[in-house]
Amino acid sequence: MRASVLLKKASIFVLAGFLAACQTGQGPAPTPVTSAAPAVQTAPLPAVAYAPETAVERGFSALVLNASTGEELYAVDADAARYPASLSKMMTLYLLFDAVSQGRYTLSTPLSVSAKAASQPPAKIGIKAGSTITVEQAARALAVKSANDVAIAVAENLAGSEAAFARQMTSQARALGLSRTRFVNATGLPDPAQVSSARDMAVLGLALKRRFPQYGSYYRAKSFDYNGRTFRATNNLVGKVAGVDGLKTGYIRMSGYNLVATANRGGKRLIVVVMGGASEAARDKEVTRLIEAYS
Repeated sequence: MRASVLLKKASIFVLAGFLAACQTGQGPAPTPVTSAAPAVQTAPLPAVAYAPETAVERGFSALVLNASTGEELYAVDADAARYPASLSKMMTLYLLFDAVSQGRYTLSTPLSVSAKAASQPPAKIGIKAGSTITVEQAARALAVKSANDVAIAVAENLAGSEAAFARQMTSQARALGLSRTRFVNATGLPDPAQVSSARDMAVLGLALKRRFPQYGSYYRAKSFDYNGRTFRATNNLVGKVAGVDGLKTGYIRMSGYNLVATANRGGKRLIVVVMGGASEAARDKEVTRLIEAYS
């Protein structure tokens, strides 16, 4: 019990520190290409909280935080080991936006598409091997459609391989204080070694939106157009639940139905995480209930 309390206090301390840094102007300038944002952290990693052989069971977790202060308003097994599924793409987006902020890319930079990227299973937008997709198109496809083919293209262009990109993802997770998270792929597709927690996913969601506020419209979009097709947003609450302005859904059989939702009600900002929902409808209903209860 004492260890659990200490872990929760430590997690809140890390989150409070991150929020304070954001509020004191340490994020990038509004124009991403010219910003002098710090590079992705690549320092040696401390020990991961979950050992590689840790058995992660599909289970329910929930967390509600005041997104302005980091105050915990509600929690159910928020530090338990869970499979993040496509919530992982929040880190894929974080690293993509970081590369833009460093000036390595612009939103119009073309990303090459490999055969591996093109062959990924759905969800996908159908990019073809040998073609290109711009950074902006890639970011919108990840935010709106959670496209696996695009996630691999981003990983390979930024780091040379998905494995190298996953190491960068985990390194950045440590830099943000996500001590219970390990990434081994850019998509969140099934892998027993890809592990996180509701609290870590809340911290990542806050980091993504606070450091890169200029991309907020990507998460609020109800659809994304690409190559003559329209793809609907996977986040069913956008445009349906008042105040919801993001952020990311996820599902694999191992995880159940996951959602990190951000909402602004009358100036009060919340971030709500539900992992392990029994169905898409049940997950959405629970997230909506929590937004209504704590806004």
